[in-house]
Amino acid sequence: MPLKDRLLALSVVIAWGLNFVIIKVGLHDMPPFLLAGLRFALVAVPAVFVVKPPQVPFKWLLAYGMTISFGQFAFLFLAIKLGMPAGIASLVLQAQAFFTMLFAGVLLGEKLKWYHLAGMLVAGVGMLLLAQAGQGSRQGESLPLLPLLLTLGAALSWSLGNISNKVIATKYPTPVMSLVVWGALIPVLPFFLCSWLFEGPEVIQHSLVNLSVQTALSLVYLAFFATLYGYAVWGNLLKRYETWRVAPLTLLVPVVGLASAAALLGETLSVAQVGSVAVIVVGLLLNMFGGLIGRRRQAHA
Repeated sequence: MPLKDRLLALSVVIAWGLNFVIIKVGLHDMPPFLLAGLRFALVAVPAVFVVKPPQVPFKWLLAYGMTISFGQFAFLFLAIKLGMPAGIASLVLQAQAFFTMLFAGVLLGEKLKWYHLAGMLVAGVGMLLLAQAGQGSRQGESLPLLPLLLTLGAALSWSLGNISNKVIATKYPTPVMSLVVWGALIPVLPFFLCSWLFEGPEVIQHSLVNLSVQTALSLVYLAFFATLYGYAVWGNLLKRYETWRVAPLTLLVPVVGLASAAALLGETLSVAQVGSVAVIVVGLLLNMFGGLIGRRRQAHA
């Protein structure tokens, strides 16, 4: 991979890693469902007037939008609003890799390898340890269980979106940006409806009338950098290179997430949480690179 493409990949990793800090900042003055609805509204409009709609049956576009967009970010934004540290959220969300493999095995008939199961087991132990670990924020509070579960719910929704994306890519090949832009239209109404029902019209009005500069900049970042730029560049790299060259770079996202949360938000981890995070990372690494062990053994033999 040329240096230019390596730098592009790194820029996406940084954009996605910072994404969690930006969400935390945006949620300071705006409720989660409203923030998410505005984010996807900015992704879709005015891009839908430029990008052609995907030639995909509506049921699959609906499944894609309601899982990878609505479900994932409804759970994630709510989790962060309720106290989930941004850095840890960036790591826990990577559980989507394990959920995706499980659903692919059940729904698509894909076979799981030993290292996939081992990685799930190790990461699962890490999640349990993390749930029990205390001192989860800069205020010295313990990590609440509900935000952790909500973040896992976001990972679960992301994985279902991956399955929808897999079906679409296999049966109805379509440009990445077409799917992202038109798929962003799907969650806008559900987000605004949830905001009206659970956050209330008074809160919505107050948030919009008193829109701060940092919230506006957060929305711009989430819509244009984390979503449109990130997916466009990443999709292009996946088209031009083997998956094994590109996919492992996503392991750097929680590294950026944890580092940026520590530097910009002052989030710190207890010794117990550092140990839990290390166990989860080992599980992710085993899942990603475990296949190399078998291949190297075969090559050596």
